[in-house]
Amino acid sequence: MKRIVFVCLGNICRSPMAEMMMREYISEHGLDANLMVSSRATEDYEAGNPIHPGAIAELNKHHVKIVEHHSQKISKIDFSEADLIIGMDHQNIIDLDDMSIDCQDKIHLALEFEGNQAIQDPWYDHKFDRTYSQLSQAIPYWATFLLNSIE
Repeated sequence: MKRIVFVCLGNICRSPMAEMMMREYISEHGLDANLMVSSRATEDYEAGNPIHPGAIAELNKHHVKIVEHHSQKISKIDFSEADLIIGMDHQNIIDLDDMSIDCQDKIHLALEFEGNQAIQDPWYDHKFDRTYSQLSQAIPYWATFLLNSIE
């Protein structure tokens, strides 16, 4: 079983959207026995808070199943157990690199395969549709990446 952790600043917008979209992708492709997914924050000031209403609305618009979610900061256990840690923007990557010990090879930018683009934080501009669109590119890429590493 491979584990992927999506990470953003507060774990209320981008990373929980990615988690739920990946869960949907895993289910639709019968990969439940191969992949596990979660999401975390780089900071703890949103700790315990639910997913942002704008993220919920966008996921509902695309019929993505919403699971109960409360923001959590990434931990040492997450670093050790994850096979991939996917940050949403360049600052997330810097923060993750600073927090990790000998895990830098697990840390990747969500859209590194698209010219190292960042997934901008919709908390500031409420463009959750942009976030959904960008994550729609990233989800199949990272699922395939992990599945290829299983074989």
